[in-house]
Amino acid sequence: MSGSRILLQVTGSIAAFKAAALASMLVDGGFEVQCVSREGGVRFIGEASLEGLTGRPVLTGMFERGRALDHIHLVDETDLLLLYPATANHITRLRAGLADDLIGCLFLANNFRKPYWVAPAMNSNMFAHPAVTEALATLDEWGCRILPTGEGRLACGTVGYGRLLEPAAVLELIREELE
Repeated sequence: MSGSRILLQVTGSIAAFKAAALASMLVDGGFEVQCVSREGGVRFIGEASLEGLTGRPVLTGMFERGRALDHIHLVDETDLLLLYPATANHITRLRAGLADDLIGCLFLANNFRKPYWVAPAMNSNMFAHPAVTEALATLDEWGCRILPTGEGRLACGTVGYGRLLEPAAVLELIREELE
């Protein structure tokens, strides 16, 4: 629904540019968007892009002055948490319960009170690796919604599964969930 709050979490994938497109579409659709990014995510698209599109500063760390409890407050104020793109690294980190970054802390602080969606994006060999497939299965069992990947040409030049779901498709799923 318009006015719903989305916590868009961006990891370090070449597909991170799609997070900027999704943020723009969400804001245009009347959603409030707060971006959280790993260092790798902002290396690919830059904090200024996400801040300019959402009108809010991008949160990147747990220890910024005045923000020590963000991992609690952000979850309380959010209607849906979305990890987009979700790299193999971060998918396996979530499964392990690692909370040494803001995304990990948000995941644990949420404890499935709010919808938590994971949108994988990676090379097809990585996507098929047992560590990733088992982590995705566990996250699904815990209550995460695992979004499908597309099949096609990947950034590495190979063709296969692992393409990040397109922003327009994610927007439609979010509308269905929250409206």
